[in-house]
Amino acid sequence: MNQLSQETSPYLLQHANNPVHWKAWNANSLAEAKKENKLIIVSIGYSACHWCHVMEHESFENQEVADVMNKNFVNIKVDREERPDVDAVYMKAVQLMIRRGGWPLNVVTLPDGRPIWGGTYFKKEEWIQTLGQLQEVFHSNPEKVIDYAEKLHEGIQLLSVVENEKSETTLNQEDLTRLVEKWKKEFDLDFGGMTRSPKFMMPNNYHFLLRFAFQKNDMKLFDFVNLTLTRMAYGGIFDTVDGGFSRYSVDNKWHVPHFEKMLYDNGQLISLYSDAYKLTKNSLYKEVIEKTLSFVERELMNSEGGFYCALDADSLNPENHLEEGAFYVWKIPELKTIIGDDFDLFSQVFNINTSGLWEDGNYVLIQNKSLEEIAKGNNITVSTLQKKKKFWEKILYIKREKRSKPRLDDKCLTSWNSIMLKGFVDAYKALENENYLVLAIKNADFIIKNLWSSEGNLFHNYKNEKSTINGYLEDYCFVISAFISLYEVTFEEKWLLNAKQLTDYSFEHFYDEKTGFFTFTSNLDEALITSHFETEDNVIPASNSVMGKNLFQLGIYFENSYYEKVSQRMLQNIMPGVDYPSAYSNWMDLSLNYSEANKELAICGDLAMEYGTKINSFYFPNVILAGTEKISNLPFLKDRFNADQTLFYLCQYKTCSAPNDDFQEIISKLK
Repeated sequence: MNQLSQETSPYLLQHANNPVHWKAWNANSLAEAKKENKLIIVSIGYSACHWCHVMEHESFENQEVADVMNKNFVNIKVDREERPDVDAVYMKAVQLMIRRGGWPLNVVTLPDGRPIWGGTYFKKEEWIQTLGQLQEVFHSNPEKVIDYAEKLHEGIQLLSVVENEKSETTLNQEDLTRLVEKWKKEFDLDFGGMTRSPKFMMPNNYHFLLRFAFQKNDMKLFDFVNLTLTRMAYGGIFDTVDGGFSRYSVDNKWHVPHFEKMLYDNGQLISLYSDAYKLTKNSLYKEVIEKTLSFVERELMNSEGGFYCALDADSLNPENHLEEGAFYVWKIPELKTIIGDDFDLFSQVFNINTSGLWEDGNYVLIQNKSLEEIAKGNNITVSTLQKKKKFWEKILYIKREKRSKPRLDDKCLTSWNSIMLKGFVDAYKALENENYLVLAIKNADFIIKNLWSSEGNLFHNYKNEKSTINGYLEDYCFVISAFISLYEVTFEEKWLLNAKQLTDYSFEHFYDEKTGFFTFTSNLDEALITSHFETEDNVIPASNSVMGKNLFQLGIYFENSYYEKVSQRMLQNIMPGVDYPSAYSNWMDLSLNYSEANKELAICGDLAMEYGTKINSFYFPNVILAGTEKISNLPFLKDRFNADQTLFYLCQYKTCSAPNDDFQEIISKLK
């Protein structure tokens, strides 16, 4: 029978009424496969995945398909967001087999979990036929199947190994320049991003490129990053009506999104646009930040301060059928009724023309010209057009709210919550909106209360007041990073002490001395078919690269040479093998910490918070900031407080200049 009704994951619950006898990934399910000597089907997806829904409708809701699966297989459904460890291992297997991956991810394994076949989306007939063939071979020639599984397993294990030559590689800044020059050949100089479609936003790529352009004074690169951020904000991938970014664009112009909105994308993009706003004071970036955080607070935040995972791509259309993007798109007759006499001007702003047409008479609102240019062409002031645009978006929002909304994935994940928490902190730094800091602290308190156990471990998930999955490295690294960022804006040392406590726990339960990296899964959890070391940055930075940056900062705050040594060793082991820079951009960002531009600044005195807020409003990615308004025992600040005046201690490579009380002089030196 189908056992998914007992789960809390919205994705698993979507499949609870399938005729397939689904089970969740747990010890009992795996033991049953061994006991009955049955092949296992591991089917992995997530609630906002469009093609997961398609395959469910075509195959998993079909009785004929269910009969084949139920008779010969143990069927396990996995929410990749709840079990990223399981997803990572089987994604490696599929990539080895077919050289690509994606979701839904469907794998057939031996009863012991070792994969023998896999792929992504399959049509019904192909799915039935393939399952029949696999079952036949397994029974008629099991030795052949086991031999293949062993060879594939060896390949997966080799992929999991992080080479460690224990070399003392010099962290050469010229190597970064070489990698960036190679990377530039992929830039789309017309629409931003890379010259490919679909286009993913990859916030961490542009976080690094913005910092590199700033520190190396590369204006062409700076212009490219701004082009990318502007085009993303103009594109249909950004919901100008209600804020928030979709997961990716199906075309190269950022026009038509894959309409699901993911928490982790929006958290990272807020941090990116906040940094860019500090540098440019571009009002478009401010608009993106404010709209998106308003959307997150309204649609993705629960009463306890936790953030939900996602809104689905699909929603009910006027015919009451689930359709991708139905909630977001517009047809001309409806727009003319809503906008009225301003429709022609509205059409110029949002391209209600051949450029903005998607399909079936549906338009996705996009911009390709600035309001200044459109205002000039229509002999009106920019302020008038800005007011009109704001009014149009308001009435479209009111109208759209009457539609059937996309489905909500209302579980909370620790790692994603921490990414969003940091987004609120970074927005507070850039815009000094106190509400952003209030919400960030509320979320931090939610994490501490509900996702950090009295035994010292983090949990990964939270739903219906329950946390059931032990935390992964991604949870620890992002919570640590978020707590460090909270310290930077509050100078409350409890956030650093919390970060250190979680770091020390990570060393005890995740660190692998042999490789010099952290495993993805705690040593307290049941082992999968191979260990997983997450080292490649993707849409979300690799947990090891984030941990490397955390250790670099905490090593300075606590004057902890072991933290510093581990961080540097990780980087030294990664950088010599980097050939594809976009997959290692967070490591490259860590490499910039070893440039001559990197500095540390301590502010000690009654006005420390006031000056700290000013420092945070500048774009100083090369500065590690600390401060106190009282005597502090934090090693970096110890014996530096003076009750009579506020002093600045500017340091580099653990060597500090004489204390200084001239704020403008300090700013000048930092610039």
